[in-house]
Amino acid sequence: MLAEIFGPDGLIVIAVIVVVLLFGGTQLPKLARGLGSASHEFKKGMEEGDPEKKSGDTTSGPIHPN
Repeated sequence: MLAEIFGPDGLIVIAVIVVVLLFGGTQLPKLARGLGSASHEFKKGMEEGDPEKKSGDTTSGPIHPN
């Protein structure tokens, strides 16, 4: 219903206004910094847990001899 009234861009603007009202202008940089570091740690953990990247193998899958 709101998407019909405001459109998709209008919903983004409303969401940003609500976030600014809830957290305040001074807390937003801290929030963004925290989200960025969490994203970085998540990607780092995903790369460490990936066995294909650990072995350095660049093939797309296992090779079976005939």
